[in-house]
Amino acid sequence: MPTLKDIAELVGVSISTASRVVRNDTSRHINPETRAKVWEAVRQLEYTPNESARHLVSKVKGQKKQTKQIGCIIQTARLNDDHPYYSPIITAFTKKILESSYSLAFIHTSDELTDDALLHRCIHEIGVDGIIMIGEIGPSVLEYLQKVEDLALIGICTNGAEITMVDYDRIHAAKAAVDHLIAQGHRAIGFVGGPGHTGQLDSEERFQGYKFAMYDAGIPLHKDWVIDTRWEIDRSYEYVKEQLARTDVERPTAIFSASDQLAIPAMRAVIESKLRIPEDIAFVSMDNIDFAQYTTPPLSSVHVPKVEIGITAATTLLDMLKGEQLVLSKVLLPHKLIVRQSSTFRRS
Repeated sequence: MPTLKDIAELVGVSISTASRVVRNDTSRHINPETRAKVWEAVRQLEYTPNESARHLVSKVKGQKKQTKQIGCIIQTARLNDDHPYYSPIITAFTKKILESSYSLAFIHTSDELTDDALLHRCIHEIGVDGIIMIGEIGPSVLEYLQKVEDLALIGICTNGAEITMVDYDRIHAAKAAVDHLIAQGHRAIGFVGGPGHTGQLDSEERFQGYKFAMYDAGIPLHKDWVIDTRWEIDRSYEYVKEQLARTDVERPTAIFSASDQLAIPAMRAVIESKLRIPEDIAFVSMDNIDFAQYTTPPLSSVHVPKVEIGITAATTLLDMLKGEQLVLSKVLLPHKLIVRQSSTFRRS
C-alpha cells in the first residue's frame, strides 16, 4: 500500500509536510498550491491515511470488513432539516437503515466535502460501507467516491452519475402535468423552475418534460415566460411579479412549476397582481408536498412517493452490501397527478 513517503516523493515535499496536509494540521502555514498537490497525490495513489483505516479496507475471507455505517451526502444544506420534499426521503431511508442494524455516520453537503481533508476523514477514518447521495453532487466528490474500493453508492435525483439510482420519471411526470393544462384549453403556458446537473436549464428533466408536452401539442414556447429561478424561492416570487408588471409581454393563462416550493411564491405574486387563480392564471406543480393542499386555492401537483423512495433506496443499498445487487440500475417509482382547484378552470 502507498505510504506518506510515496506521497512526498511524488509531490516533491518533505514527509512531514505531506503528513501535516493529510492530518489537516494548521499549526504551520502550507502553501495552498502545495496542499492541493498533496491531496491530488493522495487521490492518485489511493493512499489510506492511518493504520486503523487500512484495517477497514483489508480483506477478510475475500470480503471487506464492514463497519455497519452509512454516510449521507446532500446537495446543499437546504435539503436537510425540515425540507418538505427531501426530509421525508431522508427520514424513511434512515429508519430503514437503523432497522437493519446500520447507523448513519454523517450527513454532509457536497460543498462541505470539497474540503479534501474532511472527505478523506469521512470515508477512511470514520469508515462507511456505503453512501447515499441526494441531489446533485459535485463531480470531484463523486469521482473520488467511485474510486474507493468496495464502497456501495446509491443516488436519489443524482443525475449525470453512473451509479445505482432510485427516483421517479421526471420527464413523464412533468409532461403529464402540462398535458393536463393543455386539456383544460391552455396554450400560453409558462414555466418556473431551475437548472439541472449541468447548471443549465436544458439539462433539467422537468423542463424537458414541459418542452416535450408543448412541442407534442404544437404550442411554441414563449421565452419571456420560461423563468429560471436557480431553485431560489424568493426569485420565483420576484421574477413572476416582475413579468406580470410588464406591458410588452403577453400574459400566460397557466404556469407549470417544477416544484411546489417555487409554485407557492409564484401564486402569491399572481394574487398580489390582482389576478385570479385559476380563472386568469392556472397552476400545476410537482412534488405534492403537504403544504400544497392548503394553498389558496389548493395547488394541483404531481404526487411523488417520497417515503417509498427513501425505503427503496435503503433496501437497494442494503442489498448491494450483501452482494445481491451487482448491476447498476435505475429504479423508477410511480407518480400520480393530484388535480385541485388551482387548475380546474376550463378555458373556451
